[in-house]
Amino acid sequence: MRKLETNDWIILNNIIYKIYTEECFDHMRYEFLEQLKMLLDFDSADFYMASREEGELLCDPVTYNCDIDLSDMYENLDYSRGIMTSGKMLIYRETDIISDEARVETDYYKKVYQPNHWHYALQLVLAGHEKFLGAVTFYRTIGKEDFQYDDIFILDLLKDHLAYRLEQFYKTGEVSEKITVSEAVARYDLTRREHAILKCLMSGMENEEICRQLVITQNTLKKHILNIYRKLGIKKRVQLFKMVKEYE
Repeated sequence: MRKLETNDWIILNNIIYKIYTEECFDHMRYEFLEQLKMLLDFDSADFYMASREEGELLCDPVTYNCDIDLSDMYENLDYSRGIMTSGKMLIYRETDIISDEARVETDYYKKVYQPNHWHYALQLVLAGHEKFLGAVTFYRTIGKEDFQYDDIFILDLLKDHLAYRLEQFYKTGEVSEKITVSEAVARYDLTRREHAILKCLMSGMENEEICRQLVITQNTLKKHILNIYRKLGIKKRVQLFKMVKEYE
């Protein structure tokens, strides 16, 4: 079993602190994935919330080095749906519930894992009072070893803190107060160019209009917008408008 060093405990303590104190819920989830990378070896990850819509299981993903929404794929997996809807807190490797030989023959592996060069996955299912709250999945690329007990141990130290924050989110309808563009620039360390683009976005300008005003190409604009989303811990423009005020 891995022996945690002083620096590891400092990182763990900071992650727990962020879980409870980060006002923006989506940014908390992104920070959780980004900081956990210092303790847990993974190449991509996604953090889903439990959907409250009838017939749906997952919603509102926050991702790390992963730009695809896998909610539909998860929901079509019988073993995954059964585990998530059990209302129990669980940490497991995918190879613990289906053999590696059988797994690589599934449509899920061929449609999701292979295009992303993933091979192994470790999943944390969050629950409270017998209700499913959310799921975090970590992926390793082809060529790496499977996740080990040490990785499960680290998630085990964090699971109750995450579950509590999620439970409070659902219970209180937690909504973070919107911040101004200037506050977003200072809090998330946006560059001068990102500041200018964020102002344009919040004023309702279309991409073509922004490109003309700032004299940049569409591809350059898209890269800046993706950087803004990454820093704010979001992935859609609708999330941006929920987080930032349309005026100073």
